[in-house]
Amino acid sequence: MDKHQKQKLRAKIEVRIGQLQADIRAYKNLVRPIAPDNAIGRLTRMEAINSKSINEAALLKARDSLASLVRALAKIDDPDFGLCLECEEPIPPARLMILPETDLCVQCAASLTG
Repeated sequence: MDKHQKQKLRAKIEVRIGQLQADIRAYKNLVRPIAPDNAIGRLTRMEAINSKSINEAALLKARDSLASLVRALAKIDDPDFGLCLECEEPIPPARLMILPETDLCVQCAASLTG
């Protein structure tokens, strides 16, 4: 991966980190506890509880993605950044642009998932 590709990838990661931080703030507001004294009716309360569960899962996923991107950004200048952990071959820059947090090439990722 050349210097220009790394700069482009770094910019993409930084934008995505900003988006995830905004998403996390929004999800935090959506997963607040639902007060039992809130007169919203039984069905609406069930819908609110279901929505809360969905938003909690989305919050967890956003936090995991954020942590992965922060790790990728911290490692981007390492000499072994962009090398597959399994086969140690370079991961194509196009794959890194799509999944900057990946540590595996397509072939090794496919073989590990079955």
